[in-house]
Amino acid sequence: MQLNFKQYGQGEPIVILHGLLGSLDNWQTLARAFAKTHTVFTIDQRNHGRSEHDDKMDYSILANDVAEFMNNQWIYDANIIGHSMGGKTAMQLALDFPELVNKLIVVDIAPKKYIGNHLPLFDAMMSLDLKNLNNREEANSILKSKIPNDNIRLFLLKNLTRKKEGGYRWKPNLVAIVENYQNILENVTGDIPSDIPTLFIKGGKSDYIQKLDYETIKSFFSDSKIETIEGTGHWVHAEQPKQLTKLILDFLD
Repeated sequence: MQLNFKQYGQGEPIVILHGLLGSLDNWQTLARAFAKTHTVFTIDQRNHGRSEHDDKMDYSILANDVAEFMNNQWIYDANIIGHSMGGKTAMQLALDFPELVNKLIVVDIAPKKYIGNHLPLFDAMMSLDLKNLNNREEANSILKSKIPNDNIRLFLLKNLTRKKEGGYRWKPNLVAIVENYQNILENVTGDIPSDIPTLFIKGGKSDYIQKLDYETIKSFFSDSKIETIEGTGHWVHAEQPKQLTKLILDFLD
């Protein structure tokens, strides 16, 4: 599996993993901030961004993708940052390949199974007539009735790209993502709890990490702490990038 990536800076390595329907570009601002003191790798996970497509997708596979990427880049160990789906991939990597992870930062996700609410978004995206689409503004107008939240709609439209021969296409492999959606909602797995130093960061307005999850988090990651950034929802890196950057760098230092 060839994963698309970007590299910034010099120093101790950091690997950043985006969330569902995201891409490495979502973390560009923070990557450049981290690059002042670290070598930063932002990755498109399989079936996202410019990485290869495949019909198989679960956290064991996604973690193995990252382990292979690190091996190919001669990264012996790194600090791993993951948001949402990327956070679960990061957790699974720490559980399956602990020798590769120096410190772990998980942004607004717990190691549990979720119910999920993305199916209406998938349906809306797949309903677009991409061949006859004239521009992004038209796509935004069409999707507005099905996805009224401006922030979510504009986030999804970042995945829309123009084809050389005309029309548009979605960068993510939506078919594979929909078919593997239940795998994406699943909990991480591991027989032996991890003692890797771990920071969980919760958005104050988000319900992705709840107090009931604290015990589960500790059962998987014994040397972990949980911090909250108030006034932000699930997309912490987009809403409070400076606070998130400081919190992560303080933890790494």
